[in-house]
Amino acid sequence: MTEIERIDQLREELHTHNHNYYILNAPTISDQEFDRLMRELQDLEAKHPEHYDENSPSVRVGSDLNKEFRQVEHRYPMLSLGNTYSETEVREFYERVRKALNEDFEICCELKFDGTSISLTYEDGRLVQAVTRGDGVRGDDVTDNVKTIRSIPLRLSGEGYPRRFEIRGEILMPWTVFEELNREREQREEPLFANPRNAASGTLKSQNSAVVASRKLDAYLYYLLGEELPHDGHYENLQEAARWGFKVSSHMRKARTLEEVFDFINYWDLERKNLPVATDGIVLKVNSQRQQRNLGFTAKSPRWAIAYKFQAEQACTKLLKVTYQVGRTGAVTPVANLEPVQLSGTVVKRASLHNADIIESLDLHLGDMVYVEKGGEIIPKITGVDKDARPEGSEKVTFITHCPECGSRLVRYEDEAAHYCTNEDGCPTQIKGRIEHFISRRAMNIEGLGPETVDQFYQEGLIHDVADLYTLQAADICRLNRMGEKSAENIIQGVEKSKTVPYERVIFALGIRFVGETVAKKVARAFRSIDDLKSATLDDLIHVDEIGEKIAQSILRYFHSEKNLQLIERLREAGVQMAISEEETAGQTDKLQGQSIVISGVFARHSRDEYKALIEKHGGKNVGSISKKTSFILAGENMGPSKLEKAEKLGIRIVNEEEFLGMIGE
Repeated sequence: MTEIERIDQLREELHTHNHNYYILNAPTISDQEFDRLMRELQDLEAKHPEHYDENSPSVRVGSDLNKEFRQVEHRYPMLSLGNTYSETEVREFYERVRKALNEDFEICCELKFDGTSISLTYEDGRLVQAVTRGDGVRGDDVTDNVKTIRSIPLRLSGEGYPRRFEIRGEILMPWTVFEELNREREQREEPLFANPRNAASGTLKSQNSAVVASRKLDAYLYYLLGEELPHDGHYENLQEAARWGFKVSSHMRKARTLEEVFDFINYWDLERKNLPVATDGIVLKVNSQRQQRNLGFTAKSPRWAIAYKFQAEQACTKLLKVTYQVGRTGAVTPVANLEPVQLSGTVVKRASLHNADIIESLDLHLGDMVYVEKGGEIIPKITGVDKDARPEGSEKVTFITHCPECGSRLVRYEDEAAHYCTNEDGCPTQIKGRIEHFISRRAMNIEGLGPETVDQFYQEGLIHDVADLYTLQAADICRLNRMGEKSAENIIQGVEKSKTVPYERVIFALGIRFVGETVAKKVARAFRSIDDLKSATLDDLIHVDEIGEKIAQSILRYFHSEKNLQLIERLREAGVQMAISEEETAGQTDKLQGQSIVISGVFARHSRDEYKALIEKHGGKNVGSISKKTSFILAGENMGPSKLEKAEKLGIRIVNEEEFLGMIGE
């Protein structure tokens, strides 16, 4: 046998042994023998670099070369799931699906693994790319790091997989690895990781893949995407994926009734504590992909899936003191500082107290023993006080009267729970908070900048507002501590690149109170330039879908400020997008102008979401319920009987799929 042939043989054997050990949990050789074969392969590959294979088992060892992560756009957006915390909400989800489909369906019940999301792309049976979730539209290419995770196949086994497909899942750090890692960090007097999810996420973004390899990350895959999947059923596709070599949870179950769904939830609410990795709930998905397509998506999540989050665990600990944080809008939030306590796999030291009313209702005193929960197992909160354990003579907690950052007197507006610092132009924390929001990934996405950099630039007098970012000079940045030519160049390039960010994200980035991402999109479609938006009246604004008087008044207040108008002009002069581009407006018409349209049923030509986009593209308005103001109903197969009855009663016109497409000229 030649050395080249031996390399091929060793690669084949080691792929098989990896699968046996990490997927099947049934090793057929000892660790020592595995290591011996791996060393032999590495030695032979070093002698024959011409026989390099990027998916060789040896890549799992990792490299100590540093690298920067490249951002990649997801072929299919990675949306988040809607969360629910009660059986009532699960029942409501099930009923919504039943009424919308009006046909038999199955629910695939899965464990919700608490890790960091990953999307893997395979071509011709080989791993070609691994991308983090990022902002859902684009993420970081972490392929080299993911290749070190032994439960992720570099090369597929079996047959029948599509030529190209995506599979998504969670990268996890097992409890045993997490605890060992924190023990080691404690001995070295390094900061401890708060929980396995943070440890896994931080490890995956390490610039050193050898570090990633040493952390023994694991992965469970739970969603297959592609054009040529073997089955319509999500569950059935994952069973195929397991045969191709993927680590798929063996605890998935299909449910045909709501009772079977609840049986699954109740079993795992207790049994999850015995799992080797962290879980925080159950995911429920409509099994049929055809039915998933017809149910479609909201702006943020699929209508065919939800996450049921387990009830939060509770712990009791001591309240040490209360501190206060100031947000970019001036809102002041009290924070409880606690004696560290373990809760749901996390060391909790701080908890939000939200506002003065919460402090008063809890009757908090310093030194109290307090009950702490995690809301949705994410944000710790105080839910009660053990008043019997209260120290004698302890000081009652009262809300502060002045801003902890600038000393300005706080105000509380009518009908609002929060207290505010009104010193918008002079409070450093508010100023920096607005800049941090502007540069964030979902807003202008200015790479190379973060909270620490913003603070440094502000302290040095380089920036006082977001428009100052566009006057930064590399020479000014280079002279600062920890800033070299490369860092300065990256920041300047990031600022320059932000000038191409679409108008709707610019509106969001401005930080207008109550204007989130979804509202910003609605505003951009209704007022196609910043000048149109500036001149909009209250009546103009409240006629936009999802904009009520509260949001409208906030927009008007923003544009009545001379300082804000000057800021917008400076941003415009810098080259920031202040109108919808021609590319975005291409194909838009007013064929449905002024018409309110309800969508109902299952369609053949497009999904519901695609029809909603077409309605907006041609000037129409999507509405969720039938009323006298409804112009017509776009109806597919299996239209709900209650909607049909109401339409007939009100005399609302029913339009089928072909007729509608004719109306818009398709």
